[in-house]
Amino acid sequence: MKLLFDENLSPKLPQLFSVQFPSSLHVRECGLKGFPDETIWEYAREHDFIIVSKDSDFYQRSVLYGHPPKLVWLRIGNCDRAELVALIDQSQEEIRRFVTEPMESVLVLG
Repeated sequence: MKLLFDENLSPKLPQLFSVQFPSSLHVRECGLKGFPDETIWEYAREHDFIIVSKDSDFYQRSVLYGHPPKLVWLRIGNCDRAELVALIDQSQEEIRRFVTEPMESVLVLG
């Protein structure tokens, strides 16, 4: 399971979760910094990533188009990286279950 962390999240997250979610990347590492959501969506779909974002635009896109890609939508407002890391860390099992559910497109955490 590969996570693609959106631009609005710390670029250090893939490294911090390299054991739990190997091969995860930040959009910067894919050369997608500053690109429109549609481009990031297509990249995630083509490369089997699950998007992780705080951006409601991805939620709206997911509702409209379904999956793939799936979306982990972080609904926690402004927070520091430690709080974000704790939320993802505490939600690992929930994320793994979500990935295997064929009918679910969005997992809301927060």
